[in-house]
Amino acid sequence: MLEKLFKLKENNTNVKTEVIAGITTFMTMAYILAVNPSILGDAGMNTNAVLLATALASFIATASMALMANLPFALSAGMGLNAYLAYTVVLGMGYSWQIALLAVFAEGLIFIVLSLTNVREAIFNAIPLTLKRGVSVGIGLFIAFIGLQNAGLAVDSSTLVTITSFTENFNTHGICALLAVTGLLFTAVLHIRKVKGAILIGIVATWLLGILCQLAGVYAPNPEAGFYSLIPSAVVSFDFSSLGETFFQCFRVDWSNIRVLDFAVVIFAFLFVDLFDTLGTLIGVATKANMLDEKGRLPKVKPALMADAVGTTVGAVLGTSTVTTFVESASGVAAGGRTGLTAMVTGVLFLLSTLFAPLFTAIPSFATAPALIMVGFLMVSSVTEISFGDHNLTEAIPAYIAIIAMPLFYSISEGISLGIISYVVLNLCTGKAKKVTPLMYVLSVLFVLKYIFL
Repeated sequence: MLEKLFKLKENNTNVKTEVIAGITTFMTMAYILAVNPSILGDAGMNTNAVLLATALASFIATASMALMANLPFALSAGMGLNAYLAYTVVLGMGYSWQIALLAVFAEGLIFIVLSLTNVREAIFNAIPLTLKRGVSVGIGLFIAFIGLQNAGLAVDSSTLVTITSFTENFNTHGICALLAVTGLLFTAVLHIRKVKGAILIGIVATWLLGILCQLAGVYAPNPEAGFYSLIPSAVVSFDFSSLGETFFQCFRVDWSNIRVLDFAVVIFAFLFVDLFDTLGTLIGVATKANMLDEKGRLPKVKPALMADAVGTTVGAVLGTSTVTTFVESASGVAAGGRTGLTAMVTGVLFLLSTLFAPLFTAIPSFATAPALIMVGFLMVSSVTEISFGDHNLTEAIPAYIAIIAMPLFYSISEGISLGIISYVVLNLCTGKAKKVTPLMYVLSVLFVLKYIFL
């Protein structure tokens, strides 16, 4: 049945590999079950309801990806998009969180239409292959940077960012950073030795080592500073009543408080960030998994984009921010995942997390950080496929700009937009305008207008 549904042999994989890949993807994404409620809670939403909504929306969207596209990509509430909802739309612009969810719902419907009319697929196919490879490398650096932050290794400083002090606050910051470094080296050794499931083993081993440190008194939980017990307070919870606090609330709004022009800008902002974050993730992960054809196209991109749109729409109804394809899907791909079975396993784990939320949310960020850093390494290796010779500079330079923009501006979409703008400008100014497709011109103009007006 699984072979018929997911075509495992055709994709040179097996059930064991796909299951391990799915678990690995989930483990690197599980942090969203703790982070998303915290962020949306600042907007006045019930945190327990947000956790349940996030888990359910992740299951529906990821299962849709598995069944509709047969791709190993997982989806959940997007980081950045949740912050935009809470801090810009609600706290900044003064809208209620119900109206913000209505904007997310509207965005999802627009995406469904765009997916049905092939607009999103056309955008994906219009991006040159060299730039797609640059996007893959940029996402690798972006993932690694997130991992360094989650580990507590990269911290704010007068130089914007620096390495943490291991000795200062050793029983909290210091030991977590040290555990992350240990986990990274352990995971790297397993990977070098070609141990199957190295990334997943690294996550679990780092977590268990942290628990031992807590039992030995080396790690001292300090909830006020954001350092919680590594030992789950409970394993199972059957209380789902809180979901009613957010379910269907996107339609229970005071329409008289909606300012049409502002609301349109909010919808467009959600559309823009979600569209190009999703495209960037699909490009980056698909490139690493060798899923692109000789023209740099992803054969199943249309159903993949549709699954993403469905996830956003359903998520808004349940009560969570924009659902998007996660860059952490690369961890499952790195573990060998190649089909929708990987995504289905991840989706089912999200569904189970509604029961085992206390257990899953106990996974500390320093335990998943080594996985993200290793995945970053695996994705950065795509840089060898980019030709930096003089004959290819009008493609190589935009790819380079996309690569550095993603981690430094902390945004996948910014990397794509700057890469596309520079690609069009450089080819236009060097007499190679014929290389630029009409859609690339349109995209570059839209990106420039975005920087002017948004």
